[in-house]
Amino acid sequence: MTVKVRFAPSPTGKLHVGNMRTAIVNWLFARQCDGDFILRLDDTDTARSTEEFADGIKEDLTWLGLDWDSIFRQSDRFELYDKAAQKLKEGGRLYPCYETAQELDLKRKIQLGQGRPPVYDRAGLNLTAEDVAKYVAEGRRPHWRFKLLTPARIKWTDLVKGEISFDMESLSDPILIREDGSYLYTLPSVVDDIDYEITHIMRGEDHTTNSAVQVQLFEALGVKSPELCHFSLLTGIKGEGLSKRLGSASIHSYRKEEGLEAMSLMCLLARLGSSLPILPFTDVKELIKTFDFKTFSRSAAKFDPYELEVINAKILHQTEFEDIKSRIDITEDFWNIARANIKKLKDTKELISIINGPITPKIEDADFAAKALELLPIGDWDNGTWKLWTAAVKDAAGVKGKALFMPLRQALTGADHGPEMGTLLPFIGREKASARLKGEIV
Repeated sequence: MTVKVRFAPSPTGKLHVGNMRTAIVNWLFARQCDGDFILRLDDTDTARSTEEFADGIKEDLTWLGLDWDSIFRQSDRFELYDKAAQKLKEGGRLYPCYETAQELDLKRKIQLGQGRPPVYDRAGLNLTAEDVAKYVAEGRRPHWRFKLLTPARIKWTDLVKGEISFDMESLSDPILIREDGSYLYTLPSVVDDIDYEITHIMRGEDHTTNSAVQVQLFEALGVKSPELCHFSLLTGIKGEGLSKRLGSASIHSYRKEEGLEAMSLMCLLARLGSSLPILPFTDVKELIKTFDFKTFSRSAAKFDPYELEVINAKILHQTEFEDIKSRIDITEDFWNIARANIKKLKDTKELISIINGPITPKIEDADFAAKALELLPIGDWDNGTWKLWTAAVKDAAGVKGKALFMPLRQALTGADHGPEMGTLLPFIGREKASARLKGEIV
């Protein structure tokens, strides 16, 4: 049997880390099993779905290296959903209800006030022809609910959560079709999973109740439910819900605005919430090989943006020039200097600006700068020039440590911190170094 999984985003917005973690989990599992990763665009909400968001989803997935084996849109498949709905109606499993949102809300409040669970009372099943005629005369249109089989207990062995059991009497019959005739998520998703022969449904634990309902829906349409897997949701580092600052920022922003490496997100999201260490891999093959649901924790996975930046820096530090040269316009020698001193690839621009200038030297002691200028080595400069020069300045000026190195850095780079001066100095060169020690802006 070929493993088939799907990632099913709605093109009504940009992907964020929670969405992408689901995509990564599905993709890693599919690739480990030599299976199929299917991209399904859940665009039944035609009012909010846009081509721009659909393109953005594909761009984000492609950037991360999450290739798909097939792709389809739910908006092209309404005929199939209509047929499935008709089958459920004919089988007595899909029934019309005419309550308004206000009436349903009142029912729930009454049930809660009586200490009872707010489960739909199935009043729609008891409507007479006269009741229906009255509602139609009032201009009401029905919404359609799926009749759950009760009493019943739905059980499955979840790939992460283990044994799960749901008492179906504790759940309301779910609405599958709205008053305007549009479909909610549940029915199209099940129809698509059947049609594409999905073998494993893997998503966040907030869908666990949906899965219990969908198990019965699969059976009502004549098939067995796929294997189910529900992994813990992401929270902030202290367990708080994710805000935009903490991780709901879009993948697009991490890619375009933050300038992060795709592998930093892959490395973090692939192992977040598992017992495996989060390491700065540069090759996704290691993540595929070591992926294992048995390592996933049942507790919440904590997303820390700072950890993402740390991983990003470590990946860049070990990235060879051959693997990065197509994305940068610098020499191999300069890359070998830069990579140890950057957190993001765009930081190389700052280093280039230090070398090429213009920069404004910071000189607090003109006499010290003049003495250092006098001692600038002549001839070709290399990685040993800095050590030779600072030793001479130390002897001549009688200073050492921070009092020696900081003024020289400030004069040559205009900054208090930065790359190792020993490797940076040859790129600045004697001409610029001389001018900057004189206080010239070059």
